[in-house]
Amino acid sequence: MIKILILGTAAGGGVPQWNCGCDNCRDARSGALDVRGNQASVAISCDGENWFLFNASPDLRQQIANTPALWPKQGLKRHSPIAGVILTNGEIDAIAGLLTLREGSPFTLYAHERVLSILKSNSIFNALKPQHVVRQPVALGERFFPALPDGSRSGLEILPFAAPGKTALFLEDNDQNTEGDTLGLLVVDRSSGARVVFLAACAAMTDELLNLIDGVDAVFFDGTLWRDDEMVANGLSSKTGQRMGHIAMSDVIPALAETPIGNKFFLHINNSNPALRPDSDERKMLEAAGWSIPAEGMEITI
Repeated sequence: MIKILILGTAAGGGVPQWNCGCDNCRDARSGALDVRGNQASVAISCDGENWFLFNASPDLRQQIANTPALWPKQGLKRHSPIAGVILTNGEIDAIAGLLTLREGSPFTLYAHERVLSILKSNSIFNALKPQHVVRQPVALGERFFPALPDGSRSGLEILPFAAPGKTALFLEDNDQNTEGDTLGLLVVDRSSGARVVFLAACAAMTDELLNLIDGVDAVFFDGTLWRDDEMVANGLSSKTGQRMGHIAMSDVIPALAETPIGNKFFLHINNSNPALRPDSDERKMLEAAGWSIPAEGMEITI
């Protein structure tokens, strides 16, 4: 059994984004529409007591405050049920929340060497003291077994795989796309055999990716934009989804239409995406195709 807590579903900036006046952000501020969202992250557990965060959103402090399962155990002065953090890329949206976890509670940080090198090169992350936070490298195509605080196995088995993507935005001027920049994760409960794919960023559908997703019990897939030119058409940016390393929802839905998947969820939804609106044609289309956008705070058991 895999338990999944939805901590955030929005793309970078959240909803509403601090400097955005698009329809969704405007209506979120006014309360005309319930589309507020923290930046995308989930927590996963086999036992419901020890949790592993998938990425550390800049909104992490608020996400923890909103989630009783991540609060310190009653009666303990210092405690956290967060046993580890697993990073899928080195974007600010995935790593900034690590600084929220600097107060001395131990956990293991799992990431590709590429992402660990980004953290090592920025001295601000030295706030995560090595005596408390072990940095554990993971490799593409090699399964690893996240550990509980006492060193025993958590019951989870995770296979990192390369996802089509791009280098972190703040490194684009002096760096090229490199192995480890964008990971997907295949999560397996070693007891029940349940399988979940987590893919918060993906630029294209490949045969390898289709094979990994085929038959899984759940997939959490990049849903940043509804259409590739969405932000350009709305006057919000000059960048397409492809340029930002994201495949459009409207391309994902037909690409996976014939692939057997137990539960299909979109997350990492940009504030410009019309599918955020429950009454939109886009939301109706994705739901008719068997997809959903999970609510923040939801616990999903696979």
